[in-house]
Amino acid sequence: MFKALDIAATGMSAQQQKMAVVSNNLANVNTTGFKRNRANFEDLLYQTDKAPGLSTTAGTPSPVSTQYGLGVKTSDTTKEFAQGSLRNTENSLDIAIQGNGFFQITRPDGTVAYTRDGSFKTDNEGRIVTANGYPIEPEITIPPDAVSLLIGEDGTVSVKQAGQTDTTEIGVIQVATFINPGGLKALGKNLFEQSAASGDPIISNPGENGTGELLQGFIEGSNVDMVTEMVNMIEGQRAYEINSKAVKTSDSMLQTATNLRQG
Repeated sequence: MFKALDIAATGMSAQQQKMAVVSNNLANVNTTGFKRNRANFEDLLYQTDKAPGLSTTAGTPSPVSTQYGLGVKTSDTTKEFAQGSLRNTENSLDIAIQGNGFFQITRPDGTVAYTRDGSFKTDNEGRIVTANGYPIEPEITIPPDAVSLLIGEDGTVSVKQAGQTDTTEIGVIQVATFINPGGLKALGKNLFEQSAASGDPIISNPGENGTGELLQGFIEGSNVDMVTEMVNMIEGQRAYEINSKAVKTSDSMLQTATNLRQG
């Protein structure tokens, strides 16, 4: 009975962690470029009273075993990088990646981070930066006399300057891909950084080497589906409830055993 209490407790803990993942997904349903998480579980070690294949009294190997599972734990949380919905903003500095890839961002310490959030701005120097003021990599600066900005599907950035009829190319927005994007470390602020699990970034121009193309005037929304998350929430709640009932039942059995001893 003590074993049942411990096992049910692991189930409650696992479902509580699942609810935290679901809650975070729902909280970021309107976060630009957000990618949903999924909680995965694995069973714990087993107590073996009789191993499979042991010799029976007849001298033949036993076809069955006696094993008791010791519960469940969260094995990992997986980022799902499916494409989010695209929304037309008609803002020339809003850029969405349609397909694979990440924008490269230079952080204040000089290291490069990666993001799907393409809602860019310009700083006081004319550099294209994130909402937190981090410039894109490679750095692109818009001239102060620019009257229009054009970003091609291949990442080419051009401007038309005052008094000119032709456009001038001022840079190229490159994108990074990873062999295992699920291995990227989430940093918050819509940023990721590479890790030993993700591998090194593969830098390409948009549309090359399997990368997505850029869409100017669009932003990518969250890929969180509210219906799916609500179903996951209900499943987690019911699983938590049934495990709590297992705890209550085990407690009742212990109380019955205690009463028998006292009697």
